[in-house]
Amino acid sequence: MPEGRTLNVVLWIVQWLLAVVYLFSGSMKLVMPIEEMTKDVPLPGAFLRFIGVAEILGALGLVLPGTLGIKRGLTLLAAVGLTIIMAGATVITMSAMGVGTGLIPLTVGLLVVFVAYGRWRLSPFGHPHHSRSLR
Repeated sequence: MPEGRTLNVVLWIVQWLLAVVYLFSGSMKLVMPIEEMTKDVPLPGAFLRFIGVAEILGALGLVLPGTLGIKRGLTLLAAVGLTIIMAGATVITMSAMGVGTGLIPLTVGLLVVFVAYGRWRLSPFGHPHHSRSLR
């Protein structure tokens, strides 16, 4: 498998895994009682619900544009938006729950940065290394 194609496959795998993570995380923020969400996090419940919606939309933005071949640039925007969310999540988690627990959102955030950079510079959609089956 050529190097560019391998990178494209790796990006797709990471995008789908992140989409699952964000769909789960965002859904939990929408169904969990606000009292439960805010007991360890010093943020308003309505803001956490907003973050949940943003995570679900971001998850869809990571995979649907490339899968459907429509507005593929939205994948980069989704990844950038999720990067911003994860930067905040890392700071809040580290301050509220410690550095060890904060490594989780940091790692997820770094994976989103990888997708953003990968789809912007390393293997953008429409690049000749893409196979038709992955478009």
